[in-house]
Amino acid sequence: MQTPQEKFLNGQLLLIDKPIGWTSFDIVRKIHYQLKNQLQIKKIKVGHAGTLDPLATGLLIVCTGKFTKKIDEIQAQKKEYTGIITLGATTPSFDLEKPFDAFFETNHITDEMINEAVTTFIGTQEQIAPIHSAKKIDGKRAYELARAGEEVIIKKNTVVIDEFEITEIKRNQLVLPANKLIDDEKPKINQEKPYDKGIHVYFRVICSKGTYIRSIARDLGLKLNSGGHLSALTRTKIGEFTIENAKKITSLSVI
Repeated sequence: MQTPQEKFLNGQLLLIDKPIGWTSFDIVRKIHYQLKNQLQIKKIKVGHAGTLDPLATGLLIVCTGKFTKKIDEIQAQKKEYTGIITLGATTPSFDLEKPFDAFFETNHITDEMINEAVTTFIGTQEQIAPIHSAKKIDGKRAYELARAGEEVIIKKNTVVIDEFEITEIKRNQLVLPANKLIDDEKPKINQEKPYDKGIHVYFRVICSKGTYIRSIARDLGLKLNSGGHLSALTRTKIGEFTIENAKKITSLSVI
């Protein structure tokens, strides 16, 4: 029978429900800290299988020990997301991490126009990632270059969107998911006040590795002669792994 130390060294997949305001690396660091301090494992590899934006919540898969070799395999799986795209305002980050930089009319946009525009996203797409993203450019993260005030040029990336379903459309009424912040550990990334005006498109997406849902929000706004940003995002599935089986980081213990 394996000891707890051997179990994590030989490899574990930990399904975590990432809270809002935490980076994916924050989660990895916390788990690494627990392994080192609670189980006295002096040296162990820990990594995650697919970055979630700081303001996104949901399924994050963390691999330990020998299972870090599975990261590429897991990252290649299809992902499912639910969230809210808000039409009528834009931000530099395409979500609520940065303040609004422009506002647009939405009176000309009908529900039929939204549903028709969404169908154009299905299939293989050429997508440009946000400059405030973990996309690597010459070995550096795009967000690092953007924060340093450097020019950020991101090449188009080919992605596949298998499903893009609109579940609800609300006007001038935004109801965000109840994402409770963790009381004992302040998040590093704070969220701007949501834009409750405009049109709020509730959706579900299934897509390939490398797809930026924030870019879909930006592009949907452009297609509708308006502006758009992501107000909320939750990753619900990676391959066959689902959020229903994920643990809250506060209830996770490696012992």
